Amino acid sequence: MRGVMRGGAMALATAMLLAGTSAQAAEAKRETAGKLADGTIVEAVTLSNARGISARIISFGATLQQLMMPDRAGKLADVELGYDDIQRYADHPNYWGASVGRYANRIAGGRFTLDGKSYQLAQNDKANSLHGGTKGFDKLNWRVVAVKSGAKASVTFALTSPAGDQGYPGTLKVTATYMLDDAGDLTIDYDATTDAPTIVNLTNHAIFNLAGEGAPGGINGHRLTIPASRYTPVNAALIPTGELKPVAGTVFDFTRGKIVEDGLRDGRDAQIVAGRGFDHNFVLDAGATKEPKLAARLEDPASGRALEVWSDQPGVQVYTGNFLDGTLIGKSGHLYRMGDGIALEPQKFPDTPNQPAFGSARVDPAHPYHHRMIFRLSTIG
Repeated sequence: MRGVMRGGAMALATAMLLAGTSAQAAEAKRETAGKLADGTIVEAVTLSNARGISARIISFGATLQQLMMPDRAGKLADVELGYDDIQRYADHPNYWGASVGRYANRIAGGRFTLDGKSYQLAQNDKANSLHGGTKGFDKLNWRVVAVKSGAKASVTFALTSPAGDQGYPGTLKVTATYMLDDAGDLTIDYDATTDAPTIVNLTNHAIFNLAGEGAPGGINGHRLTIPASRYTPVNAALIPTGELKPVAGTVFDFTRGKIVEDGLRDGRDAQIVAGRGFDHNFVLDAGATKEPKLAARLEDPASGRALEVWSDQPGVQVYTGNFLDGTLIGKSGHLYRMGDGIALEPQKFPDTPNQPAFGSARVDPAHPYHHRMIFRLSTIG
């Protein structure tokens, strides 16, 4: 271009350039993350936006491996617990950031009945089935089927779970689509179709520390708000008793927001003792909804980072890393311990297939499964 643009012409050109940049500011980058010991190639896709937020998702477990976000001063930190080394996800699985299924959470005795027929699932949590069994979706290498940049950068992973997999009926075809926009929303769509009646409950098991993974103090000083006036108490095996208990007057009352460590180690509460901390499903007041609604809000007052979880599901499981005991070496050589992170997992209630009062987890060929969840990232003053 010859000459020098001045005044309105320069302003117009700048506006057009910014508009074009904004429309394409969210980018998706695909690369090889490495090989597992058995030769399996694991891929990685990094989604990034103009605000400095980025999410790295690996094909093994369709796992959110890294989530970078700025604090109130613009300083970036990885707020997701996990491993630097891909092989460690296979050798020491702990669900960090993984897509879990076919049924997230616990099913009592690993058994359920559907249309009069009983099914026995793989038992991997003592007598119970947890997060899909001994080889759930978190331990499988998903296929990358689509990668896109644009107003929303996205990646779609897919897998097929054959009939009888871990004891479940029906062949299930599943996709997990991660999308990042410039507003700071990391959306995850879980979709599944089946050729026979079955049960499905998919979620993401990200464990967050908004101060940065491995930061001293963990999530004890984080503030948590949950719009749930009831929760589902559990027995010693962490299976819901069937009661929908009011949170009012208990350490489970997060309706107005409170610091996580308030009640986290309260040995006077039998439920805290059973869970070794918070490891409970909260009954969202809005119930199951057509569109996502707020399920939880987490804030770190020190850094100013904030995270909202939105979902169309009826419950959210809160897990404060109670079984982390310093034996697993995470990112940057950090030893993760109880309270070093918190999972906020929107889902159907645990053991729903055995507790009709909780609703239904049934999926039929004519009625596919869909779950949209959103990690909404922002900062506070």
